Amino acid sequence: MGTDTLVTLLAAGLIFLLALGLGIWKYRQMVTRPERFAHPYVDIAHRAALLYAFATLLTAVFVELSVWPTWVNLTAAMVIVFYFLAAIVSYIVHGALQDTTNQFEHPSTGMHISMVLLIVGEMGGFAVLLAGFVTGWLDR
Repeated sequence: MGTDTLVTLLAAGLIFLLALGLGIWKYRQMVTRPERFAHPYVDIAHRAALLYAFATLLTAVFVELSVWPTWVNLTAAMVIVFYFLAAIVSYIVHGALQDTTNQFEHPSTGMHISMVLLIVGEMGGFAVLLAGFVTGWLDR
């Protein structure tokens, strides 16, 4: 197993550990808040981290099966992981501040730019890995 795969697997494990910790925060809010629900962004942070942990695990599979050089696979995977973490962190911030229940209610230009970069980064990074997998599969 290559370094690129190992680093991506480590990222998946760390994101999963973060998700478990966010689950504690969510549980704590459910127990202590009068309405017995966690703040929506605490809930979203927890669920997103769980989903992103498994998405990162899937990414590691494509890193391992891609025929591109290690640096290409690692760069593509880490771009994906960066944007996964950026999303989780933004949810954590909104959950901690309890400043909104919908971050898109009054979006700024910066928010739109961030979303475009996220879309390009996640889809582009995965497209690189998928192309590396398909190239290897077709060359068999």
